[in-house]
Amino acid sequence: MLLQLHEWGDPGAPPVVCVHGLNAHGRRYRRLAEERLAQRFRVLAPDLRGHGGSDWEPPWTIATHVHDLLETLDDAGVRSAGWIGHSFGGRLVLEVAALDSERIERAVLLDPAIQLLPHVGFDFAERERADRAYDSPEQAIDARLETGVPTPRACLEEENAEHLVAHPDGKFRFRYCQAAVVSMYGELCTPPPAPETLRMPALLVHAGEFGLVREDQLAEYERALGDRLRVVRVPGGHIVYWDAFDETADAVGAFLENTRAES
Repeated sequence: MLLQLHEWGDPGAPPVVCVHGLNAHGRRYRRLAEERLAQRFRVLAPDLRGHGGSDWEPPWTIATHVHDLLETLDDAGVRSAGWIGHSFGGRLVLEVAALDSERIERAVLLDPAIQLLPHVGFDFAERERADRAYDSPEQAIDARLETGVPTPRACLEEENAEHLVAHPDGKFRFRYCQAAVVSMYGELCTPPPAPETLRMPALLVHAGEFGLVREDQLAEYERALGDRLRVVRVPGGHIVYWDAFDETADAVGAFLENTRAES
């Protein structure tokens, strides 16, 4: 499947591919691209199958998502690039590296969902089955802020403008397929590629307070990758490019620029 692709920057600049997580879409990377990356890189951010402007039909397996990404990038003339993946997108970066490491020049994992424990995947999938319908865009913002996340309201207002859709029943829902997301939570409980498949320089940014990246996973990656890996802990919640934008953007920008200069 060719995915909906969002782009920023000079088409002739070195490419950076940004892969979003569950329930999201490629334009969540807009601020990171426009404020930090697009001056030096061609930034490409697809909507995954079942999300945003891409088609929604199954299968929603990890293998299918990986091949969607590679087919879309081939169509865009991108053979190898720097890759950034958030959450489920981080797992997909690991899978691409395992399938064809030459596609990835450098890897950035933003609070990656490396592998969920089965009971965690079950809880998230069950929660996803509920109809996430809102009476108004403001109610969608309030529902997120009531969870205690430190996300700036401006980010949620932009998310509404990009991703919230009015339905014929008068309710507002975010633009993704819930069945796809339930399936993808199950996929995240499967064993991931070994850390050693990251044969390129790598940056792992994680939200320690959220705890999605477990300490045993961090220790395994640090042990396996050694000097190839840089780990940065940032404050706030899981969506690090919202909740800790400056810290995340500084780490990503410096890593991409420095490793590009070294190569």
